Amino acid sequence: MPASQLPTFLDLPARSAKPRKTGITHILDKGSTTNDVQAILESAARYIDVWKFGFGTSYVDPTAPAKIALLKAAGIKTCTGGTLLEIAWLRGRAEAFFEFAAERGFDCVEVSDGATDIPFHDKLALIERANALGFEVLSEIGSKDPTKRLTSAEWVSQLETDAQAGARWIVIEGRESGTVGLYDEYGKIRNDILHAVTRSRFVDKLIFEAPQRAQQAFLIREFGPEVNLGNILVDDVISLETLRLGLRADTLQLLADVDREGRRVVHA
Repeated sequence: MPASQLPTFLDLPARSAKPRKTGITHILDKGSTTNDVQAILESAARYIDVWKFGFGTSYVDPTAPAKIALLKAAGIKTCTGGTLLEIAWLRGRAEAFFEFAAERGFDCVEVSDGATDIPFHDKLALIERANALGFEVLSEIGSKDPTKRLTSAEWVSQLETDAQAGARWIVIEGRESGTVGLYDEYGKIRNDILHAVTRSRFVDKLIFEAPQRAQQAFLIREFGPEVNLGNILVDDVISLETLRLGLRADTLQLLADVDREGRRVVHA
C-alpha cells in the first residue's frame, strides 16, 4: 500500500473531504518554525482546514510569509489572530492591520472583542470592512476574562448579529486554556451556553474552540465527527482525527453510534 494511501479494513464514520463545510479543524499556531510546519503537513495536511497564527505571532515572526506559502500550497486557509486586530483597533490602526494581512497573504481574519472592550457597532464595522476587502471572516464571541460571563441569550444575540454582518464562521471562545467562554474554570462545558448556541439558525457556522482532549471528545460524542473544532494545537492534529473516527477510547462508541455519513445516531 502506498505511504500516502490510508488503510480501509475498518468500517469507520465518514469524513468530508477538503474543501470542507463541516468537520472543520482549526489550528492554533503559537509560534511554529517553518520546519515544524513542513513536518506536520507531511502527515496531517489532509486533516487541517484553517491555520490561525495565534494572537500577535504573525507580527513578530519573519518567517510568517514562508509558512503562509507552505500552507496555501497544501490547501489550508491561513488566519490572523483576533487579538492582533483588537490591538490595532485600540491604536486606531485597523486599516494598517488589513493592509498587513493582505500583504502577508492571509485568507482569513479573526474579528474578536474578547481581550478589549470594542463597542459592538465597531466590531460589526470591522466584520463588514474585512468582507469588503475580500477576507473570509471568523468572528469570535465570548470573553477571555473569566469574570465576564455572558448569558445564553447574549451569546445567541451576538452570534446571530455577527453572522448577519457577514461572518463566515462564528468561533465560540475557549481560549488556548479551555477555561473561559464556553467552559468553566475547570474546563467543563457550560451546557446552558452550548444548548443555546446550537439551537441558533446559524448553527452550521459554529466553530467550537476545544483545546483540551476531554472537550474535543465530548463535542464529538455529542455532535458526531463532523463537528467544527478550533484552537487545536499543532501537535494534536492526528490525535484529534483519531477521536473523530472512533479510533481512541474516548470516542470508541462512535463506531456503533455514527452512520456512514458521519451523522450521530440517537438510539431510542
